[in-house]
Amino acid sequence: MAHQTQVKTGLEQSSDLEQKAQKLRQLYADATDIAKSALENVIRALKSGAPAKEPSAPVGTAGRIGRRQGKVSELTVIAPLVPGGAKRLRAFLEILHGSIGKEMVDMVGTVHDMRFVILDNDTKLLFCTAYDLDWDPYIEDFAPCAPSCVPRAWPPPSW
Repeated sequence: MAHQTQVKTGLEQSSDLEQKAQKLRQLYADATDIAKSALENVIRALKSGAPAKEPSAPVGTAGRIGRRQGKVSELTVIAPLVPGGAKRLRAFLEILHGSIGKEMVDMVGTVHDMRFVILDNDTKLLFCTAYDLDWDPYIEDFAPCAPSCVPRAWPPPSW
């Protein structure tokens, strides 16, 4: 049996877009003036008929953890830091001159990028990474090089 796709008329598309715009305006009702202005700019661009860019691949799961689009997966973690943990992490990264990211990317072929961000008055750590394929191959690729990339006790026991 052939699968048929129903194509909406211009009037139907316009009606759908207006309904979506109204839902967005309701969501942004208590937003700042700047946010509302930005939203109206997006709505105007959509209404102008500029074709929406479709994602190159559907977004799905990266396996055990994270999301994937095409071949690239992501992992984002927010974790609490113990008192002094942020100071130690800053010093660690400063001593390495930020090269931990480059070393990891060079040593772990599946890693595209990684980032550490200290949040909330030094009480939380945001860690983000983007890597190829699924979680298991990423960890299998990462684990053997980890001892040479980071201190022996990573994360430090006091975190």
